[in-house]
Amino acid sequence: MQAPSGWLQVSADVACESAAPAEQLLLAAGALSVTLQDAADDPVLEPAPGETPLWSSLTITGLFGGDTDPLAVLAALHDRIPDAEWRIAMLPERAWEREWLRGFRPRRFGKRLAVVPGGMEAPAGTVVLKLDPGLAFGTGTHPTTALCLEWLDGLSIGGGEESAPLDGALVLDYGCGSGILAIAAVLLGAAEAIAVDLDPQALLATRANAASNDVAARIVCCTPEQLLSVLGERKADILVANILAGPLRQLLPDFATTLAPGGRIALSGILVGQETALSGAAQPWFRLDRPVVRDDWVRLSGRRSTAS
Repeated sequence: MQAPSGWLQVSADVACESAAPAEQLLLAAGALSVTLQDAADDPVLEPAPGETPLWSSLTITGLFGGDTDPLAVLAALHDRIPDAEWRIAMLPERAWEREWLRGFRPRRFGKRLAVVPGGMEAPAGTVVLKLDPGLAFGTGTHPTTALCLEWLDGLSIGGGEESAPLDGALVLDYGCGSGILAIAAVLLGAAEAIAVDLDPQALLATRANAASNDVAARIVCCTPEQLLSVLGERKADILVANILAGPLRQLLPDFATTLAPGGRIALSGILVGQETALSGAAQPWFRLDRPVVRDDWVRLSGRRSTAS
């Protein structure tokens, strides 16, 4: 007999203290994966110093093979966590790694750059970045990424007899995610990009996306601990970091160390209201231009000071 196709999804809203035992029960019942999500639409983007905010209630979801007996799973869950209202759903078989493409279409950033999902037609007259981000952040749809892509595109255009700042540059992409910024920089004229991230999944996605854009030989992936070894005696000409305001502030001295005097920098992932404090913290090392705002997000850009 042929096994049923698709998946069984079992979910419930539980109190924070019940999340761990519920996760163990789902795994013991045969769940292939378990995910936790805020049940109250109360996002934690960046806690204040010293805070460890916790969601009061969670939606926990277990994903099982389609041939799993849902009644057996529910019986085991109700026996141990009787107060939770468990929901079941059958999900059809899909190419889940491609589901993100449903809402993603080719997009232009600035005058030259276009980000295009695999298999879609690119806009005419553009520098094309083909992208499948995998599990890492960065498709260009979020304002923080879009602001950085537009900034890089602007650096790829020279003025008068001056060459474009990106031409032949060494670019540092700190917090690379999918690698979209490092790849864009190389496609727009940089000689080399160093993509840095704490997350191994991000480095895997960056390597895969670099290969699909035929620029793997010009992009080096590393962790923050490996960066100085990768740079050696060199300094980056351009640095872009799309993270969050708190980590950006902590990393400013490191950015100053790795960026050449007069080098260009862009910082993103900054919420409106955080830019003033971050600009002040950057003054010992950087001369920053006026902030650029999109929706609730800010990009700061400027140059490495030559006197510090």
